[in-house]
Amino acid sequence: MTSPERVAVIEARDVEKIFHLSVYQGSLKAALLSGMKRQIREVHALKGLTTSIYPGEAVALVGRNGSGKSTFLALVGRIYLPTSGNLRVQGRVAPLLELGAGFHPDLTGRENIMLNGVILGLTRAQVAEREADIIEFAELREFVDAPLRTFSSGMQARLGFSVAVHTNAEILLVDEALAVGDEAFQEKCFDKIEAFKRAGKAILFVSHDMTDVERVATRALWLEGGRLREDGEPAGIVERYLAEAHRKP
Repeated sequence: MTSPERVAVIEARDVEKIFHLSVYQGSLKAALLSGMKRQIREVHALKGLTTSIYPGEAVALVGRNGSGKSTFLALVGRIYLPTSGNLRVQGRVAPLLELGAGFHPDLTGRENIMLNGVILGLTRAQVAEREADIIEFAELREFVDAPLRTFSSGMQARLGFSVAVHTNAEILLVDEALAVGDEAFQEKCFDKIEAFKRAGKAILFVSHDMTDVERVATRALWLEGGRLREDGEPAGIVERYLAEAHRKP
């Protein structure tokens, strides 16, 4: 019997992303006072990216700064739209692009759970159902009714991570935040990510920590200058990427 064909949850076909930046000669103040016209410079962040990501995969994006990794995450998270090409994303996305984004410092931790959960696409009833698990995982039971501005940055990061991983999303996007908090809490984060993979969810993440890439990823995409240079087994890509990075100034 023929096994059913897998359906990609993220499918990019010849995706391009161009940003238009304003450039002035001299300082901005001098340009405004003199009426000098701005020049527009095009930055090609992604150039014809084609790839497919399937349920159960944990795909790492590796590459030097400016290679297009975070841009691709932002496109999948619907923060930007592609300039050209086609990008299809199937299912709810939980972005960990900036832990705590969407939190308000004057609201309590509990109120911010509701706010952030709704921002991530849950109904108020769904957030309420998950609230106890979110608080328990974040280890913030004693502090959850205090204003967020009284939380340490680590406490805020733990709360942001916990909300995101309890949304039951089909796709988890992570930008340099695979694990947060102290060593014990980091292990909880990695265990949660492994459970996410076992549940058949997809993970797309950026990390400059190659140890994390080899630990979490089932596949790696090496981006260079906005183009896909290599797609394959993480350990081999990490080895070749590091060897080249050490050769370059």
